[in-house]
Amino acid sequence: MDIERKHAELIDLFVKQAAVLDGPALAGLVLEASSHPSLFAFSEILSVPNLAKLEGTLYSSSLDVLRLFAYGTWSDYKCNAGSLPALSFDQVRKLKQLSVLTLAETNKVLPYDQLMQELDVSNVRELEDFLINECMHAGIVRGKLDQLSRCFEVQFAAGRDLRPEQLNSMIQTLAHWLDTSDSLLHLIQDKIKWADTMSEATKKHRKEIEDRVEEVKKSLKKLNTLSRQTWTYEATRRCSLNMEE
Repeated sequence: MDIERKHAELIDLFVKQAAVLDGPALAGLVLEASSHPSLFAFSEILSVPNLAKLEGTLYSSSLDVLRLFAYGTWSDYKCNAGSLPALSFDQVRKLKQLSVLTLAETNKVLPYDQLMQELDVSNVRELEDFLINECMHAGIVRGKLDQLSRCFEVQFAAGRDLRPEQLNSMIQTLAHWLDTSDSLLHLIQDKIKWADTMSEATKKHRKEIEDRVEEVKKSLKKLNTLSRQTWTYEATRRCSLNMEE
């Protein structure tokens, strides 16, 4: 939670700065944000009205760079490198980190070969060093490096900014989750009612058994008393007969 709080504070800082800057100063802010080692979400900065003013100016490429870091990957940059400014070392590292997060959105087992191709890494040692030092140590992913199977098993991955075309899908997913949760809640409530009913039925059945046991005990007691009386009577009668003889 502390990491999330610091990340939120960092975003808020860049948003406030973007709201009062323009032109070259705003382009410089984009460079700073896209290079910052602890910033991995950019849509809130991108939504600041001042950024839209860069469109059609000498600094419009900064807006494209910010969109790239919000929604794109290293592969996207390579495909559009001719229309984008050259990236610094820190920006390249950040974009590759974001690329790992994008891959982890849909797959929890990432083959080394796929990762090396996406990240332009030439060997397994370099790839594992990147995943450990630049991703896991940064706290954006957790997982297991499986050298035998040559894959990275993702246990946790931070979420990226939602692309505009993803919003409808996300809304549908949340709506489905809400419906499922509601159905599950009703099912749990029904189970609780059933358990309460069964509990009452069990109590009633136990009371009936206890009452029957008490009745049997009373019957046995009466029978035992009657048996003793009968034995006493027979003994007395036999004694009387013997005396008469």
